[in-house]
Amino acid sequence: MPLSSHRQFDLALAFAAESVEQTMDRLLPRGDEGEARLFEAMRYSSLGGGKRLRAFFVLASATLFKVGAHSALRTASAIEFVHAYSLIHDDLPAMDDDDLRRGKPSCHKQFDEATAILAGDALQALAFEVLAQEDTHGDPAVRLALVAELARAAGAHGMVGGQMLDLLAEAQAEDGGGEERSIGAITRLQRLKTGALISFSCSAGAVLGKASDPMRAALSAFAHDLGLAFQITDDLLDVEGNAGELGKTPGKDVAAGKATFVSILGVERARAQAILLARQAAVHLDSFGEAADLLRQATDFVVARRT
Repeated sequence: MPLSSHRQFDLALAFAAESVEQTMDRLLPRGDEGEARLFEAMRYSSLGGGKRLRAFFVLASATLFKVGAHSALRTASAIEFVHAYSLIHDDLPAMDDDDLRRGKPSCHKQFDEATAILAGDALQALAFEVLAQEDTHGDPAVRLALVAELARAAGAHGMVGGQMLDLLAEAQAEDGGGEERSIGAITRLQRLKTGALISFSCSAGAVLGKASDPMRAALSAFAHDLGLAFQITDDLLDVEGNAGELGKTPGKDVAAGKATFVSILGVERARAQAILLARQAAVHLDSFGEAADLLRQATDFVVARRT
């Protein structure tokens, strides 16, 4: 059953999550040899939790270009491996120092810091191994494009660069200057840290389907606005959410005095901005017609979610 057979977003998201979970389970290493503890940490941190929203974006964008489910699921799994690696490292004491992730102990708490670092490293490497294999796509040029674009989205000009900016922002907050950061600076930080991987997830289907530049540009614009709406909602949840719903520790940005969309705009203006961005994101899908209905529904989910 393809994702396109689902008309309701909640059912489609659940289907995407289950499908990619099964694919990830097959791709992840297992065994009882000497490095079994590493395998266990990789599986612990990447399976059995999360909304799989990035995977959903891959599958949903792939349906727009009639991409086969096998290729789309392998690509979605690779992105989820990169996302899992980023969460492992993000939770480390040297970074955000969080003991809770997806409602269970963070990887470094369940195992140890060294094992957590290695598990994150291995998950990142596995992502590119999966994309480079012929099973992901028969055209080597497509595989090369996937590898290159994910590397950029995850690296110094994307997610990792955004994490560096976040660490610098935290240091600035400790020096008493956190609230002075501008909306432009915060937007750039989040566009890199969160938005880059979401953007790649939304455009991956177009890469797999060898779509035209205008179609790829439309999905990129959709992802840009939706990624910011996603992060503003995250900032709101950090203020308004609770650990039971979030599966992680809320209030850490406030406690650290970090500048966020909410700290600068206030709760109501931030919420209004997230809604506006989500609506703008949906407009970018007009050229795809009814085929993009699930992606349109995703814009409502992003700003209404409680986790």
